[in-house]
Amino acid sequence: MAVICDQDGHEVARGTAGGGNHQVNRRQAEESIHLAVDRALNSAGLVKEQITAAVYGLAGADRETDFKILRPMLAGVGIEKHDIVCDTVVALRAGTHQPDGIVCICGTGTNCLGVNSRKEVYQCGGFSYAFGDWGGGGSLAVEVFRSVMRQWDGRGTPTLLTRLMLEHMGYETVQAVYDDYLDQELHPPRDLAQLLFQAAGQYDPVALDILKKQGEELGLAAQAVARRLGMEGDAFDVVLAGSVVTRGDQAGHHIRPHIAARLHKTAPKARLVTLHTEPAMGGLLLAMELDGIVVGDYVYANMEKTLKIS
Repeated sequence: MAVICDQDGHEVARGTAGGGNHQVNRRQAEESIHLAVDRALNSAGLVKEQITAAVYGLAGADRETDFKILRPMLAGVGIEKHDIVCDTVVALRAGTHQPDGIVCICGTGTNCLGVNSRKEVYQCGGFSYAFGDWGGGGSLAVEVFRSVMRQWDGRGTPTLLTRLMLEHMGYETVQAVYDDYLDQELHPPRDLAQLLFQAAGQYDPVALDILKKQGEELGLAAQAVARRLGMEGDAFDVVLAGSVVTRGDQAGHHIRPHIAARLHKTAPKARLVTLHTEPAMGGLLLAMELDGIVVGDYVYANMEKTLKIS
């Protein structure tokens, strides 16, 4: 999604297109980014030369290897003054009024990034289970599926997830799921992760344990970032972003307390906040700062009106 705003934070126009992660498909990412920008400009009746600054917050903008690909790709968009950052950076900036802080992402996967008061940046995670990550929607869906299978074959604890999963997937028995998924080499659907919150709401011990582990893992990542950046004694926001923590754990009962318990052992002044706006808001704020604009409270208020997540 590409969003244009004026210097007071009023949204002027937006444009949407497909996925923008070059790690998934470089050609598609380039086409999608160009298309989203063009659609926003056309909607606003503007040309690129009228955009004073842009910041692109992109999934997959993680390492110098990525930026070597992205710099010429984004230069080709045609907006002279611009910057490229990871999508974690815009999520962090969207969720706090401070220039420093930490963001914990828990969507399809997990990621954690921090910026300290000296503008030093450190990212922990975001590169899959093999590189130390645990959880996110895809992995949590597997945990649901696995827990049901373990109960069924006698290795696991009884869980409400069995009934919920069968109803959700439209099967009569676990045996039928077992046979289908083995015979057709299927992978558990990602939307099984949402069943964890339904079961946890009924105090299911298996679901509660899985969500506790997710919270502890996010807390450990935030701890690692705080230590690496020397933020142990600082007061800052930890922005929680991604569908699992913003839409799944809406009440904040099942993941959030475990993040806080871990993190506060290292950074007791840290405050957990949930991102309630589109991450694009962070890109707009960073673009305004790139253009030398001092962001006032009225700017945040104006952006939050139109970019609030419904």
